[in-house]
Amino acid sequence: MYCKSLIFFIFITLAPMLGCGGDGVLPPLRGFSAVGSARELRAEKQFDAALDPQQLRAWLKSMSSAPNHVGSAHDQANANFMLEEFKSWGWDAHIETFYVLYPTPRSMTLEMIAPTSFKATLREVPIAGDTTSQQTAGALPPYNVFGADGDVTGDLVYVNYGMPDDYKELARYGVDVKGKIVIVRYGDNWRGLKPKLAYEHGAVGCIIYSDPREDGYFKGDVYPQGGWRPASGVQRGSVMDQAFYPGDPLTPGVGASRNAKRLAATAAPNILKIPVMPISYADAQPLLAALAGRVAPEAWRGALPITYHLGPGPAKVHMAIASNWTQTAIYDVVAKIRGSVFPDEWVIRGNHHDGWVFGAMDPLSGNVVLLQEAKAIGALMKAGWRPQRTLVYASWDAEEPGLMGSTEWTEAHAAELQRKAVVYVNTDTNARGFLSAGGSHSLQRLMNEVTAGVLDPETHVSVQTRLRAKFRVDGYNKAATEEIKQRAALAAAGADLPLDALGAGSDFGAFLEHWGVPALNIEYGGEDDDHGVYHSAFDTFEHYARFGDPDFSYEVLAAETVGHVVLRLADADVLPLQLSAFAETVSRYVQEVHQLLADERAHAQALASLADANAFALAADPTRIVAPPEREAVMPDVNLARLDPALERLMSSAKAYDDAFARLAAADYQLSGAQHAQLEGLLRTLEQRLTEAQGLPRRPWFRHMIYAPGLYTGYEVKTLPGVREAIEQRRWLEAEQYAGIIANVLGAYCDQVDRATTLLNRAHP
Repeated sequence: MYCKSLIFFIFITLAPMLGCGGDGVLPPLRGFSAVGSARELRAEKQFDAALDPQQLRAWLKSMSSAPNHVGSAHDQANANFMLEEFKSWGWDAHIETFYVLYPTPRSMTLEMIAPTSFKATLREVPIAGDTTSQQTAGALPPYNVFGADGDVTGDLVYVNYGMPDDYKELARYGVDVKGKIVIVRYGDNWRGLKPKLAYEHGAVGCIIYSDPREDGYFKGDVYPQGGWRPASGVQRGSVMDQAFYPGDPLTPGVGASRNAKRLAATAAPNILKIPVMPISYADAQPLLAALAGRVAPEAWRGALPITYHLGPGPAKVHMAIASNWTQTAIYDVVAKIRGSVFPDEWVIRGNHHDGWVFGAMDPLSGNVVLLQEAKAIGALMKAGWRPQRTLVYASWDAEEPGLMGSTEWTEAHAAELQRKAVVYVNTDTNARGFLSAGGSHSLQRLMNEVTAGVLDPETHVSVQTRLRAKFRVDGYNKAATEEIKQRAALAAAGADLPLDALGAGSDFGAFLEHWGVPALNIEYGGEDDDHGVYHSAFDTFEHYARFGDPDFSYEVLAAETVGHVVLRLADADVLPLQLSAFAETVSRYVQEVHQLLADERAHAQALASLADANAFALAADPTRIVAPPEREAVMPDVNLARLDPALERLMSSAKAYDDAFARLAAADYQLSGAQHAQLEGLLRTLEQRLTEAQGLPRRPWFRHMIYAPGLYTGYEVKTLPGVREAIEQRRWLEAEQYAGIIANVLGAYCDQVDRATTLLNRAHP
C-alpha cells in the first residue's frame, strides 16, 4: 500500500495532464492504482501523439474510391488492405469468412399507368465536380435488400411515414390499403417497419421515398451547393425484419460457415413478403401529384410543391422486382493483442467496412478511426507497452444488410465470447459536432471520466463541458421534453451526464442484446450536413471533406475518445464499473412503466368519455367527416408490484458495491491474486445476468431484459421491453409475466453483485 504523501505527489504531478482547457481537474482514474493511473495517462499521451489527420484523410479517400457494397471487389480489397496494415503494426490478424444470403436486384420497374403514364428513372445523376459519384461501374442500383420479389399493380395510397398511428389515422378517413400499393416517406422510424406494417394492413407493395422536408432542400442547399439530398438522391437500405433476429436470415443461432445448416428462404421470418422499392423525390413527385381523395392531414404534408392527397387513386402503379438470391462471401478482419496479465479477458472494438455505394461517411468515417487507433496502439507496443487485457479489433463486413458480419462472428465464437468478453466498443459514422454516446449504464462513469479529458477541437474546452452547455441550452427551450429537462438539470448540477440506452442499428446488437456483453456506441456529429446523402451514391469522399469533417479534427477526436476508453478498459487494475449509475437508470425505467400503465388507463377512460358524449362527431367539420378513434377495451387491474422490491434491492446492492469499491480504491487496489481473479470473473459476466434464455415475446433472439429495440420502433430502444411493449400493445397478462421475469434477472444480478461486495469487504474490512 502506498502512503498518502506519495499518492498526493503523484496526483499533483498529474494535475496538468488531467486539466481540460480551464475545466478544472479530473479525479484519479477509476479502477487504477496511483502508479497505474500515472502509467495510463502517459500511455494515452503517447497514443494521442501518434494520431494523424492527414493519414485519416488518405485512408478515407482510398477506401471510398469505388463501390464498396457487400460482394464488391473493392469491399474485399479493403479487407485485404486492412489485414496487411494490422500485421504491419504488430497485431495478430486474420480474415474470417462467412457465407450469407445477399439478394441483389436483377431487374426493377416502377411506372404509373393511370391516370397518366410515367416511368420512374430509379437512378441517381452524378454530381458535377464530385469525381467519385461518377465512378459507378460495378455499383448496385438503388434498392431495398430483403424485400420480396414480385410483379404487382394497384391503386396508390399515401400513408405518411407508414407507422402504426398513421394507419389508425388513415382508417378514420375511411381509407383502406388492402390490395393497394402504398407510398410512404422516409423518416420518423426505421425503413424496415414501413413495408412490414404495409403488409400487415394488406398492401401488395411499398414504395419509400425521400421527402425534401426530411433531408432535401427544406433543410438547406442541396449537393453540390450544400450538403443536402439532391433531387435524384435515393436512400438505399435493408428492410430485413430484424425484430426477429439480425444476421444471416438462413442461419439463426449459428455462424454462417460454408457448410452450416440453412433454412429455406421461404422459412426465414425476417424476409419480407411484399416488394419494396426506394425512390428519389424527383421520381416520387409525379406519383404523389396524381393522387386524389382527401387532402392529407397537415402533419402528413412534406415539402414538395404539390397538395398532398391520400388516395386511393386515381394514380395506379405497376411495380416489379426480380432478384438474384445467392450466397455471398463476407470478410471480417479480426486483429488481436494478447493481454499480459488477463489474456482471457477481451476488450472488443469494432466498426463495419461495407457501404451501400462508396460509403465515405457511413461507415468509413468510423472505420478509419478504428484503423488510426490500431496503428497508434501498435506504436505503443513498439515502445514497450502491453495491455493487461487482450484487445480484439474487428472491422465487420455486411453490417448494412442486417448486422451480418458481427452477428455471425459472435455466433461462431459464442462459448468463448461468454467466457472472455469484458466489453464491446462500437463506432459507425463520425463527423463534426457533439459527442453522442450510448451503452450499458455501468460504464457511464468511465465515459464521463474520458470525455472530461479530451478537448473539442473548435471550442478548446473538454468534450464534456461543451456537451453540458448543449444540454443546458436544450433544456432552456420552452418546448423541451421532460427527458431533455432532466438532462439539463444533471448538466447544471455537475452530475455525470447520462448514456443513451442502446436499441439497434449497428454492430453492438448481438453483443449486448443476445449475449449480454456490456457495450458502448460512440460517435460525434450534429454539426455536419452528411445525412442528406445517407445511403446514396453521393456519400463520397468529396462530400465528406466539404460537409462532414473538413479538417478531420473530429476524426482525430473520435480516435482519442474511443482509444482512451479502450486503453482504460484494457489496463485498469480492476474493471471500472459503477453500478449505482445502472441502478438509478433502472429506477427511472421502473417509474416510467408505472406511469405508462397509469397513462394508458387514463387515456382509455378519456376516450370512452368522449365517445359517450359524441364529442368527436360534434367537434368535426360536418363536410369533411373523420370517424372517431376506435374504443379501447376495458383495462383490467395490472400488477407490476414485483418490480418494486427488485428495484429496492438493486439500489441497495449497487450502493454497497460502489462503497466497497471506493474503499478498495483508497487502499490502492490491493488484492491478493486469488481475490483479484475472483472479482474479475464476477464483474466480467455481470451483464449476462440481465439476460433471460426465453427472450422477449415472439422474438426470443433478444434476451436482454433491460434494453432492446422495439418491435415497432426499429432502431429506437425500448427499456424494460417485456413490460413496456406489453402495456403499449395492451397485453396485460404478458406485462405481469415480464414484470416477474425482470424481477428475477435483477435478483440474479444482485446476487452476483453481493458476492463481489462480500469479496471486497473481506479483503478490506
